[in-house]
Amino acid sequence: MIIKSYQLKNFDYKKTKNFLFYGNNLAQINQIIDEKIKPSYLNKVFNYEENEILKNQKDFFNEILSHSLFDKEKLLIISRTTDKLHDIAKEILEREIQDLSIVFVSENLEKKSKIRNLFEKNKKTICVAFYPDDQKTLTFFINDFFKKNKIPISQEIINRIIERGNSDRHNIRMELIKIENLIISKRKIATDDILKLVNSYESNNISQLVDFCLAKKENKINLILNENNFTNEDTILIIRTFLNKTKRLIQIRDHVKKSKNVDTAISTFKPSIFWKDKEIVKEQIAKWPDKKIETLLEVINNNELLIKKNFENSMKILTNFIFYTVKHN
Repeated sequence: MIIKSYQLKNFDYKKTKNFLFYGNNLAQINQIIDEKIKPSYLNKVFNYEENEILKNQKDFFNEILSHSLFDKEKLLIISRTTDKLHDIAKEILEREIQDLSIVFVSENLEKKSKIRNLFEKNKKTICVAFYPDDQKTLTFFINDFFKKNKIPISQEIINRIIERGNSDRHNIRMELIKIENLIISKRKIATDDILKLVNSYESNNISQLVDFCLAKKENKINLILNENNFTNEDTILIIRTFLNKTKRLIQIRDHVKKSKNVDTAISTFKPSIFWKDKEIVKEQIAKWPDKKIETLLEVINNNELLIKKNFENSMKILTNFIFYTVKHN
């Protein structure tokens, strides 16, 4: 059964046990899983990748069919789903396994996708497409947070949070979590408190680090790395900032081709580029021709996966990526 992503806000998750979430907005998918689905399962959440299931199908079915694992309901989250999992997903649905819920997570799936059709046509399953956020959806997301916390908020601050998060829902969630922690520690929170937090030294330096890397300013990069004690936890935010600023740069380059003028393209680009960032964006455009920036996007995605798989060495992986990008691309 197909439902829209906005309908998940008031959805009763007890009505179904099997979901297919697909699309480019992985941050929103993770938000729904973390906030709406996982809390019902406490420590009974297990994560799988498609490849490990395909390599060990027998062991996988033995695990999910073993009642010893099911003293309470269990949730499986299966990432990087493709049509290769169609037959396995179909068998799971046909078996109607008790005390088991599964969320299949995928990137874009075409209309002819077998696993997408399986979930769309089954009345007992939920299939949801998650599209990239725009200014409107991010504004709604931030507004919803402040309404829940009964804090009046201006459009100026909303825009600042979106800009600080590089228009990425994951980064914006991190900003909102910082604000939520501030709310817990203070009885009253003022607009100035929020602005100070959003414009924090750490956030500014992460944004500057990425900007200088894309502009290939090696001395500036060294200065930021030496002056900051970035942790392994920071690497995810940094690599996601890389990803979103690179995607934005690709969009700006396309805008330049249409307007045939760099200054006009930057000034008219939406969401608006903050005035102090316009010069460095011009430098980035000059440093990255089309083919190289498309390759960079692929390298960033590969490094994000590498960081997640080798989290204890994530800072070393990130640093190597930064200097390789500056010197070799």
